[in-house]
Amino acid sequence: MKKLTESVSFEVNGEIGIITVNNPPVNALSSHVRQGLFQGIKEGDANSEIKALVLHCEGRTFIAGADITEFGKAPAQGIPRLLEVIDAMENCSKPIVAAIHGTALGGGLETAMGCHYRISNSKAKMGQPEVHLGLIPGAGGTVRLPRIMGVEKALDMNISGNPIDANDALAHGLVDEIVEGDMKEQALVFARKIVAEARPLLRVRDRSEKLAEAKDNPELFNNIRKSIARKSRGFKAPEAIIQAVEGAVNLSFDDAMKNEGRLFKEVHDSPESAAQRYFFFIERVANKIPDVPKDTPTRNIEKIGILGAGTMGGGIAMNFLNAGIPVKIVEVQKEALDRGVGIIRKNYENTARKGRLTEADVKARMSILEGSLDMNAFAEVDMVIEAVYEDMDLKKSVFKQLDKICKSGAILASNTSYLDINEIASVTARPQDVIGTHFFSPANVMKLLEIVRGDRSSKDIIATVMALARKIGKVAVLVGVCDGFVGNRMLAARSVESGSLLLRNALPQEIDKVIFDFGFPMGPFAMSDLAGLDIGWRGDQTPDKETNIRHQLCVRNRRGQKTGAGFYDYSEGSRTPIPNDEVEAIIKKVSEASQITRIPISEEDMLKRMIYAMINEAAKILEEGIALRPSDIDVVWVYGYGWPVYRGGPTYFADQIGLKSIVADLERYAKEYGEHLTPSPLLKRLAQEGKGFKDL
Repeated sequence: MKKLTESVSFEVNGEIGIITVNNPPVNALSSHVRQGLFQGIKEGDANSEIKALVLHCEGRTFIAGADITEFGKAPAQGIPRLLEVIDAMENCSKPIVAAIHGTALGGGLETAMGCHYRISNSKAKMGQPEVHLGLIPGAGGTVRLPRIMGVEKALDMNISGNPIDANDALAHGLVDEIVEGDMKEQALVFARKIVAEARPLLRVRDRSEKLAEAKDNPELFNNIRKSIARKSRGFKAPEAIIQAVEGAVNLSFDDAMKNEGRLFKEVHDSPESAAQRYFFFIERVANKIPDVPKDTPTRNIEKIGILGAGTMGGGIAMNFLNAGIPVKIVEVQKEALDRGVGIIRKNYENTARKGRLTEADVKARMSILEGSLDMNAFAEVDMVIEAVYEDMDLKKSVFKQLDKICKSGAILASNTSYLDINEIASVTARPQDVIGTHFFSPANVMKLLEIVRGDRSSKDIIATVMALARKIGKVAVLVGVCDGFVGNRMLAARSVESGSLLLRNALPQEIDKVIFDFGFPMGPFAMSDLAGLDIGWRGDQTPDKETNIRHQLCVRNRRGQKTGAGFYDYSEGSRTPIPNDEVEAIIKKVSEASQITRIPISEEDMLKRMIYAMINEAAKILEEGIALRPSDIDVVWVYGYGWPVYRGGPTYFADQIGLKSIVADLERYAKEYGEHLTPSPLLKRLAQEGKGFKDL
């Protein structure tokens, strides 16, 4: 075996040349990989004894994509770009067989499509996930994929970014054969077969039969645009992908490649892609806790207890059942328990009906769920998550009982959105075992998990829960103790401003519009209607009834979507908000009762007041050490509250605007609307020093 570069080697087995990539952990397309591939192709092509070549990868995967450490950097002189490597493959005079196992993603799949034949094992996954970074494939992914798989399938793969399995790939022609066993040996068998049968060089660039469907149906692309309009709002890459695939259909191969290159550069240089690439990196950083080293021992979690079978408790349970971890769920009343378990079963059965689970999957998950009316069922579990009503006295009462029931070393966790974990822990004899696990609703869907570290939470419990979060598919962010932690504390700051705007300046639909246009899925008042305006409403005990808009709506049975009316009206069976004249009159009457003269305000100032209030609160959170780093705040807001990922997160967005500008606006707003908008000391210091959150 001849070493071509540090990660690529070449050997000859009879009449087959083998190019082997070994660049752990995922065989990324680093510069030395591309250089080695290029050399291997040239060497195999020049050797008259070699009749075919095999591209094989060591380790657990085929080429899983680009080397993220090289993102944004120009290739070193003399190092071929991926386009050149793929051109060399496609133009090789001898057939090249790609042997795919693990994943072939992004540039890895583009490399495989540069080969003349592709085989895979049954567990392989293939995809073009560039869209998640605000990019489009840049080495032929939008031009070759439709030629192999057809236009609609290629569009779906590129726009969704989701990988497909080997059977799907075989059915659509992406792989020529599924094999089992040693991939290198199987590739040699396949290569010898195509040599013996004198099969032709199947260059993807020469194929056009599967483009006909789109040529005969010019509306196909516009239909795709309409179907993704809501989901792709604000993103540049999906439209660029459509245009690139349109080019693949309507232009020559070479012109389509140039078109893809032009579109790739456009999206790559856009602020949206820069923000998405930033987020790609920070999501991985969130798991690193400076004072909890990677080698911190973790506790063994084999059984989970959940107290409360309501919406949150049931959703939390599903996360563990999905991961194969047995759950004991406890309720006080049989009716509530039966209803909760029934909803879990129904959710799984609905998913099975959609084809995303099998009946066997449903049965397996339900078989490891055990319901009980007795908290003593928690005696042997390794972790209990309390999911009862958000009331401090109730939670303290629960934790006193759990402290007596649970075995030594069991983790006691509270699913609280706001409350003080230290106060909850204080009623136990083991505060080191108490931690907050703030799941977001719906808990079986939302990816974010705020892990709340109490003053005495031990390092091993933090390491355990962070690792457990990954196991159940959550993105965990460690936060400190304060009212509302990171996410809800910043949401409260925005709510103060949206409430002030409602009283002083604008109507619900006007305020919601600027938040929606910024990129959030909905504005604050549509969100209130969704949650229910009567959550926390005190009825006749409400203070200042005449100056409380929410009270005035609730007493008129305008309590949100569930009553068909809140800040907005809702048609039966619809969630679309419809502005209401009565609500406008109520708001204006409350303003008058509050002795407030309403004045018009620009959309720009509305947006700034709400977003800058959040940014100011983020600075306070960092000053107090509630968040470890600015990027953690961004992860919380993207995954927990719908902050548009193409804007990176609140602190990233602030840095793009410039803190000097934000401080100047906040100082102006503080004079006009209240001292609570005074810029925090940290924000002012960073602005004065010409720095940003990124410099912390």
